[in-house]
Amino acid sequence: MSKNKILEIKDVSYRYKDAKKDEYVLKNINYNFELGKVYAIKGKSGSGKTTLLSLISGLETKYTGNIYYNNKDLKKIDLDTYRNTYIGIVFQSYNLLPHLTASENIILSMDISKVKVKNKKEKAIELMQSVGLNESFANRRVLKLSGGEQQRIAIARSLSYNPEIILADEPTGNLDKDTEDEILTIFKNLAHKENKCVIIVTHSKNVCDNADVVYELKNTKEK
Repeated sequence: MSKNKILEIKDVSYRYKDAKKDEYVLKNINYNFELGKVYAIKGKSGSGKTTLLSLISGLETKYTGNIYYNNKDLKKIDLDTYRNTYIGIVFQSYNLLPHLTASENIILSMDISKVKVKNKKEKAIELMQSVGLNESFANRRVLKLSGGEQQRIAIARSLSYNPEIILADEPTGNLDKDTEDEILTIFKNLAHKENKCVIIVTHSKNVCDNADVVYELKNTKEK
């Protein structure tokens, strides 16, 4: 077993509540994830990519098989603590609160995770700088930011409690090619320089080309 392995998906299958008995979205999935690497999970619409992220993040729990974080079965640990401590989530639509400023969105994440920080505003600015935004963005309302700037804030927010795993659901889907490259550089730096495990669900060939490992989900009806 690799000493860097942080996450293991073992024989995982999932079907919707109203699906037929043999109609699975995911069937017998086996993946391993290590610290220090960027992973891309690709597949056609309906292949279960976003569902898989929901399972990894503990948002969906009705599956067969096992998912292990640091050799601990997700079915046997406190999932709220897991989500607020060990994994950060980045969404395609950013999921920022529009009535808050950039820094307030990041600070709110610190409050929810109960991370102990002496000066949260300073920490928020530091996180923004780590994703390429200077202090002048701190007091701007989210709706005054471009898509690329909002995604940088979303990444900074996901880092506010220093998780080991970053889950990103189509994080560059709404961005142009140049901005996508900039966001990918941030993700690669998080993996290669800060030793995080970055898992990206994507349709983008560019994202796959920049990943260290690519897993492909096939629609179960195609198998």
